Amino acid sequence: MKKFIRGFGFAFKGLHYAFTTQVNFRVHVFAALAAIAAGFYLRIDAGEWKWVLLCIAMVLLMELLNTAIELLTDLTSPGYNKLAGHVKDVSAAAVLIVAIFAAATGAIIFLPKILTLLVHAA
Repeated sequence: MKKFIRGFGFAFKGLHYAFTTQVNFRVHVFAALAAIAAGFYLRIDAGEWKWVLLCIAMVLLMELLNTAIELLTDLTSPGYNKLAGHVKDVSAAAVLIVAIFAAATGAIIFLPKILTLLVHAA
């Protein structure tokens, strides 16, 4: 049981490292908080919450994996290496794809509600 609990400590240590050293991770955390606040404000339904939370989890997960891949690449290839650069680029591309999916999902869920609010406010 001690090992299990200690594992959470390592995980939180990893989150802390990513948050304090990776600008893109911080940006995505703040975007996630904004999406959650918007979800409460716009009263999205349970099905919409599932998509929003899935997108948040996927983007943060990809940012963490990207950070891990970049760190490992730097460790194994400290000097310039063309293949190491490709590894980092492909890892960053994975984050980009998930972020685009999340943005599109957010637009599908939030834009109609925002437009309705604007129409009723006018």
